Amino acid sequence: MNFDVLIIGGGVAGMSAALVLGSAKNKPFAENKKIGIIMHQKASALNGALFNNVLGIAPGTTGSELLENGRKQLAETYPHVVQIEKEKVTSVIPSETGFKITTNKNSYSSQIVVVAVGPSNLFNIEGLNQYVEPHQNLPAHKQRIQLKNTGHKITENLYVSGVLAGWRSQFAAAAGSGAHVATDILTLWNGGQTAMVHDSESKK
Repeated sequence: MNFDVLIIGGGVAGMSAALVLGSAKNKPFAENKKIGIIMHQKASALNGALFNNVLGIAPGTTGSELLENGRKQLAETYPHVVQIEKEKVTSVIPSETGFKITTNKNSYSSQIVVVAVGPSNLFNIEGLNQYVEPHQNLPAHKQRIQLKNTGHKITENLYVSGVLAGWRSQFAAAAGSGAHVATDILTLWNGGQTAMVHDSESKK
């Protein structure tokens, strides 16, 4: 399966990126783009989390509820975004057309890749390990890692978002990071002209 952009990771940063990219479907520069997200959530830090301090999320919402609600929101609101379930990425290798992404079950190709998995020191994706470095904004004893990047960009057409990009593990920060990467990609698709997607209430 071929994609214009494939997001690796179905946590807050990955789903935030997917929602923003999906919302641009009516923009001329994005209407024919194929977007996918590998929804590997088993190791997400949201599992076991409880939210009382996030704008727009009801106090007492659990991380597992948020993960499930996010999947439903993405599927119902932007069904053209392909959700790939129960697969784990093992390699991301540059190719002539972008990248070849291999999982434990399949292989895909994509012009752009967004890496949005957790910052565990067990990170082991062939083709990305050379970018691993100690996390700059989390306590050293936690042994968390990040991928070397400049403004979320690792190298041409390869992005990282969320805590793995060097952000602290706060929900709103990770969500904003995912949205930021998405708008960078939309801007790229728009020929370098700044692109954002805003909805508004209908005026009566």
